[in-house]
Amino acid sequence: MATKAFASHADTADKKPSFTQLSENAWAYTAEGDPNTGVFIGDDAVMVVDTLATPAMAQDLIARIRGVTDKPIKYVVLSHYHAVRVLGASAYAREGAQQVIASRDTYDLIVERGEQDKASEIGRFPRLFRNVESVPAGLTWPTLTFSGQMSIWLGRVEVKLAQIGRGHTKGDTIAYIEDQKVCFAGDLVEYESTAYAGDCYFKDWPATLDRLAAFGFDKLVPGRGDALQGRQQVAEAIAGTRAFVSDLYTQVNSGVARGLDLQAIYRETYAALQPRYGHWVIFEHCMPFDVSRAYDEATDHEHPRIWTAERDRALWQALEG
Repeated sequence: MATKAFASHADTADKKPSFTQLSENAWAYTAEGDPNTGVFIGDDAVMVVDTLATPAMAQDLIARIRGVTDKPIKYVVLSHYHAVRVLGASAYAREGAQQVIASRDTYDLIVERGEQDKASEIGRFPRLFRNVESVPAGLTWPTLTFSGQMSIWLGRVEVKLAQIGRGHTKGDTIAYIEDQKVCFAGDLVEYESTAYAGDCYFKDWPATLDRLAAFGFDKLVPGRGDALQGRQQVAEAIAGTRAFVSDLYTQVNSGVARGLDLQAIYRETYAALQPRYGHWVIFEHCMPFDVSRAYDEATDHEHPRIWTAERDRALWQALEG
C-alpha cells in the first residue's frame, strides 16, 4: 500500500455549498461531502444544529439564513463534541444566540477530551481549518445540557432533541420536527460518505440506527452528503451507514479472533471494504482511525481512547507509512 497524504491533507479543493428547504420550517446546509448543518426557522427564532468548523466558515451559512429570515438565531445545538462541528459557534453569538445546547454526555466529553480533539482535528483538516485564527481561544462550551430528550419551542414550532443510543460518539443527539417528519441526524448517518468511527461504539451503533429508522422520517440531513428527501432515500442512507459499520467491525473482529496484529488486520480490512466503500467521501482519511477503534473494542476496550495530534500521526505512520 503506497504512502498516502495524512488524513485530509490532500483534500484542497473548495466545495460548493447548497441551502435547501426540506419542510415548512427546516433547511439543510450541505457542501459536497463537507460537514453539514441543519437549520430550523420557527415563528420567532432560528436554531442552528452544528456550527461549521470556524466562525469564518459560518458566515456563508448566516448570510443564507438572512436571505430567508431576519429572526434571531437564538439556539445552537451540538449534535456531538467534535471540533469540526462546534468551533464556529462564536459567529452565532453575534447573531443573538442565547443558548448552546448539548447532551450531558457531550458536555462530559468536552471536559474529558475537548482540547485534545481540537488539536487533533485542526491537524487532520487543513482546508476546513484554514481560517482557524477566527476561532476564539478555548473550547465551545454548552450553556444548557439535557439527558435523554428535551423540546425547544421556536414560537409554536417544537423541535425535539433526543439521544437514541450510542453510535458515532456516546453523546450523539438528533434534532427533529416530528409532525414534519424531518430530522438532522449528525454523524450517526452519512450518505455516500465514510463514517468516522474513531470515537464510536461499534457494538451499539447498528441498534441505534435501527431506532432511528423506526421514526420513519421523510427528510433527513446526514452528517455528510446530500440532504435526503423521501423515505426510501432516508432508509438507504441509514442502511448504508449500518452496513459500513457492521462490515468493518465484523472484519476486524475476525482478525482479532485469528490472533492477527493491528497492521495485518488493517491491510485485510482495507482490502475487504475498498471495493464497496472506497469511492465514498473521506474513506482514505477514516480507515486507519476506524480500524484502530474497532481493534480496541474487539479487544475489550469498551470506551474510545483519546485521540491527540501525536497519536494521530503515530497511527498513520504505523498503518500507512
